[in-house]
Amino acid sequence: MKAVVVLTVLASLVAAPAPAYASRAALALEVLSSRPDQVTGGDALIRVRGTGGARLRVLRNGEDVTAAFRRTGDGLTGLVSGLAVGDNTLTATAGPRRRSTLKVRNHPVQGPVFSGAHQYPFLCKTERSGLGPPVADNQDGQGMRVPGGWSRDCFAPTVTDRLYRSTDGAYRPMPAQGRPADLATTTLLDGRTVDFVVRRERGVINRFLYSIAMLEGGWNGRAMYRFDGGVGIGHDQGTLGGSALDPYGLGQGYAILHSSGTRTSTHYNLILGGETALMVKERFVEQHGLPLYTVGVGGSGGAIQQYIYAQNHGDRVIDAAIPQYSYPDMVTQTIHVGDCELLERYMDAHPRWARWDERTALIGMNASDTVVNPTTGRPGSDECVSGWRGLTPLTMNPLWTNNDDPEWQRMDPPGVKDTVQWTHWDDLRKVYGVDEHGYARSTWDNVGVQYGLEALTGGVITPEEFLDLNAEAGSWKEAADMVREGCPFVPSACPADFDPWSARNANLSGDPAPRRTGDPEAIRNVRSSGLVFGGDVDLPVIDWRHYLEEQLDMHNAHQSFASRKRMLDHDGRAGNQVIWFTDARPDGPRSDQTPEALRVIDAWMANIRKYPARGVAGNRPPQAVDRCFATDGTELAAGPHVWDGILDRRAPGPCTQRFPLYGTSRTVAGGPIEGGVHKCRLQPVERAVARGLYGSWRPTSEEQARLKQIFPTGVCDY
Repeated sequence: MKAVVVLTVLASLVAAPAPAYASRAALALEVLSSRPDQVTGGDALIRVRGTGGARLRVLRNGEDVTAAFRRTGDGLTGLVSGLAVGDNTLTATAGPRRRSTLKVRNHPVQGPVFSGAHQYPFLCKTERSGLGPPVADNQDGQGMRVPGGWSRDCFAPTVTDRLYRSTDGAYRPMPAQGRPADLATTTLLDGRTVDFVVRRERGVINRFLYSIAMLEGGWNGRAMYRFDGGVGIGHDQGTLGGSALDPYGLGQGYAILHSSGTRTSTHYNLILGGETALMVKERFVEQHGLPLYTVGVGGSGGAIQQYIYAQNHGDRVIDAAIPQYSYPDMVTQTIHVGDCELLERYMDAHPRWARWDERTALIGMNASDTVVNPTTGRPGSDECVSGWRGLTPLTMNPLWTNNDDPEWQRMDPPGVKDTVQWTHWDDLRKVYGVDEHGYARSTWDNVGVQYGLEALTGGVITPEEFLDLNAEAGSWKEAADMVREGCPFVPSACPADFDPWSARNANLSGDPAPRRTGDPEAIRNVRSSGLVFGGDVDLPVIDWRHYLEEQLDMHNAHQSFASRKRMLDHDGRAGNQVIWFTDARPDGPRSDQTPEALRVIDAWMANIRKYPARGVAGNRPPQAVDRCFATDGTELAAGPHVWDGILDRRAPGPCTQRFPLYGTSRTVAGGPIEGGVHKCRLQPVERAVARGLYGSWRPTSEEQARLKQIFPTGVCDY
C-alpha cells in the first residue's frame, strides 16, 4: 500500500489541493472513518478544520502527508495510509502558531480490535464465494490446506466486479463492451431513471467476507447496512447472503454494506459482530466518504444486531434502524427457550395435554390442533416445536452441531472439528467464562420457576396438575455430562432412537426432578458485556414484522414490546421507536412495509439534519407513529394509542385487538413481558402463599410441604 493515498472517490468532497484557507476556529484533527483508537487496515479518513487562513501541513509519524488532503465543504479531508500497527501520531500545523496532534491506534485488517483473541479452528469459505483460495499464512499444518501451506485466518485479496440486473430479476456479469439487451433500469429516490448496473467490492475484513455494492452513477448519498439472521455457533467464515445485493435498496440508489460476520447464521458473538460492522463501515467511509446516513435493515438475528449495535456503538455503525421480526437480544431468549423441550416432554407423556390448543397454558406461546407438526408430520403443534425445536441441543450440547460442511475434511490437524465444544456458551467463552472442567459457563437457570402459575391462577389447571408439572419438569445437565443426541438430530439414529426432547441430556430422575442453578459468574459477565439489550438506544427505530402467530413462527409478536419495555425501563422514554405490524393471515405474507419504512426513515433523518436541537423523538415525521396494516398492506390504524393495553392498563387499542399477543413459559410463571431475568429473586413458599400468589388456591399444610419439597430454596418473586 502506498504511504499516502489521495482521496479521489467522492467528487462532492474534492476541490483544490492544500494549501487551504478555512475558518479561524482552533485547528483540529479528527478521524471520520472510525474512532481514533479503532483504526484498522493501515489507513484512515482524516479531516482538518480551523487552519485560519494559513498554509496547512500534516505529518504522519513525522512524515509529510499533506498531499493527501483536499478542500471540502467543512475543512480539508484526506485518506492517510501507511499507518503502523499500534500507536501513530498525526500532526497538523497551520502557520507558526496553529498546531494540533492526534493519537491514532491502528489494528490489522484481520482484527481483532476489541473482541479478543481469534477463535480457532476457523473454516475458510473464500473459494466458494468467488474470491479464490485463502492466502497461506503458516507452514505449521494449522488450518485449511491451501496452495503453499495452510490458512488459519482465511484472508483473500479484494475483488471488484460489475454486475447488471436483468429484466428477469437475476444478476449477471456486466460485459466490458456493449449494453445487454436484457439490462433493467431503475428509478432513484430523486426520480432519475438509470441503468441497473452495480459495482461491487468483495474481500475479507476481520476474517469475514464483506461486500460493498452500489449503482454506477446512481448513488443517492445514503447507505444501508443489511444484517442477516439465523443461528450459528461460530468457527466458520460464513458466506455472503442474498441481501448483499438487495434489489430494492440498490434500485433506490442506496449503497449496500454487508458481511458474513454480521449474519447470525455464521455466529452469535455480537461483540465480534459489532467489531466487524464497524470495520466494514470504516472501509466504506474511507472509499466513499461519509454518507448522509446509514440505515440498518434486517430480520430476526439481523434485527437483534441493530438493537445491540445501536446500544453499544451509538451511531457509528447505523444512524437509524428497521429491525424486522425482532427480539431485544439473543442471550435472554435462551432463558425461556431452554424450557421448551422440558415442558414438551412432560406434555407428551401426559394425556391431559393431547389437545395441542391447550399447551399455550404452559409454554405461553401459541399452539394449534391443525398446524402440521414438523416432527410427526401430523396435525397438532406449537411454537416450541414448530419454531424452536433443535435450538436446545444447538445451544447447550457440546457434542452436537449442525455444521456438517464437507470442507472440514480439508482442515488440519485431522479431526480438529471434533475438538470444538459446539455450544452457544462456548462460542462466547470469552464472555461467559470457563469452569473447572474446561467447559464454558452457562447462564441457564430454572430454580424457583413455577411453571404454569398463570394457568393455575386462571383455573386452567388444577393444584394437583400444577404440583405434578413442577415436580417432573426437571432441568438440563452440565455440559461435561451431556451425551450425543438421538433422532431426529442425528438422522442415522432414526427411527429407533427417537428423542426430540433431548431427554437424555436432561435431569429428570428423582422426586422432584432437580432444577439447575445458572452460573453466577456467567450471568454477571453477560449482563455487563453489552450482549443484553438494556434499552439504551437513541436512534430512529421502526420495528416492523408480519404477524405470524397463527403459523407458530418463532418470531413471536410480543418481542417488539419487550424491546419497548426495556427502553422505558432504561430512561422512561421510547419516543424514538415505533412499532408496525402487517397481517399475514390467512395464507401468509402478501405485502411488505419495508419500502414505506425506508421512506419514513428518510424524512425522519432529514428532519434531524434540519432541526438537530429537537432530538430524535422531536423530529418524527407524521408517518413515524405506531401503526398496523391489513394483509394487503392497507393501513388499519395509526397513532399513539393503537397498542394500548399491552404495556399499560388502558382499554385495548385497535391494533392490540386485531393482533393478539402470546407470552413465554416464564411470563406464564409470573415473569415480566420484557423477559431478561436470568435468575429470579427467591421468596419462601410461606411468603408466596401469604401474598396470595396462587390466586384462589389456598394450599393445605400437606400441599405447602410438597411445594417446599419441589422448591427447597423458595419460589420466584418477580
